[in-house]
Amino acid sequence: MTRGSSGGPPAVLVLEDGRAFRGRAYGAVGETFGEAVFSTGMTGYQETLTDPSYHRQVVVMTAPHVGNTGVNDEDPESGRIWVSGYVVRDPARKSSNWRSRRSLDEELVAQGVVGISGVDTRALTRHLRERGAMRVGIFSGNAIADEGTLLARVRQAPEMTGADLSAEVATKEAYVVPAIGTKRFTVAAVDLGIKGMTPHRMAERGIEVHVLPATATLEEVYAVQPDGVFFSNGPGDPSTADHPVALMRGVLERSTPLFGICFGNQILGRALGFGTYKLKYGHRGINQPVQDRTTGKVEVTAHNHGFAVDAPLDKVSDTGFGRAEVSHVCLNDQVVEGLQLLDRPAFSVQYHPEAAAGPHDAAYLFDRFVSLMEGQRA
Repeated sequence: MTRGSSGGPPAVLVLEDGRAFRGRAYGAVGETFGEAVFSTGMTGYQETLTDPSYHRQVVVMTAPHVGNTGVNDEDPESGRIWVSGYVVRDPARKSSNWRSRRSLDEELVAQGVVGISGVDTRALTRHLRERGAMRVGIFSGNAIADEGTLLARVRQAPEMTGADLSAEVATKEAYVVPAIGTKRFTVAAVDLGIKGMTPHRMAERGIEVHVLPATATLEEVYAVQPDGVFFSNGPGDPSTADHPVALMRGVLERSTPLFGICFGNQILGRALGFGTYKLKYGHRGINQPVQDRTTGKVEVTAHNHGFAVDAPLDKVSDTGFGRAEVSHVCLNDQVVEGLQLLDRPAFSVQYHPEAAAGPHDAAYLFDRFVSLMEGQRA
């Protein structure tokens, strides 16, 4: 057991394998449950917290100092914090940035997010790397009980495997993000947990983006007369996403230019007939090396995924929509990070090219999407 530093009320983090870490409450006091995962980013904590892909996950920050720049009103990727819990080692005593409006601790309290500080996040991260992502509970204040009772409660929490979550985080009503400058194209974006920067990146390229609910039908997608269709990132197990898979197959049958990221990459994999599987501890952070196999270029990229596509790296595959190949691969572990069709205008990547708060190595992928729509129009 690891003892935490002084600060707020006592708190304890309990993993489903029985290991526990003691610390102090950070954010709201109470209890929360989720899947314990770690993020390796040294900056961009506000974007991480508000990324809908983190729904039902307790995020462990590997960077030791968190909260230095406070919280502003410009950087959120959605209308709320989505993480179910937050784990940091040394929270900033005072935030310092010209855009800061309040402290991170204040924001966590305001949104009811239970967290813990003073934890040896290095030891916790090493444990998750060795044992894999697992269920966890954070308890503080009156929620603390004997560890046997807390462990039993953690083991009663739902697992991420088999979780169908995209409809829980997606917009309920369609909305439009207008093109910046001259409108060149219209894109129907299926919201599976979209981040705010994604339609903005398309709008910067003259695209009018119609963001549609995860439950949108093929008729609703084509009612906006799209030049292209986009499938977003999102939380949960892709093996449960039968509706988005069927929707994507309908788009592929029409040969409309298609681009998917993160969860959208897994949906494309399933639509092409590949399987998906759960990674041991996933990829999360803004420093993951990926090679674009079409150019040989290595990019530093932003990730947040616990599942991956099971597709062959060493050959072109025949699918119901023509030939497909793995276009991108993670250099750390050879996980599939992108797919492309060779006979239809469709491709996807497993990471986040909108990359808020960075890096921006993969921004060219939005230009590649534009090129597909230009080619189709020509």
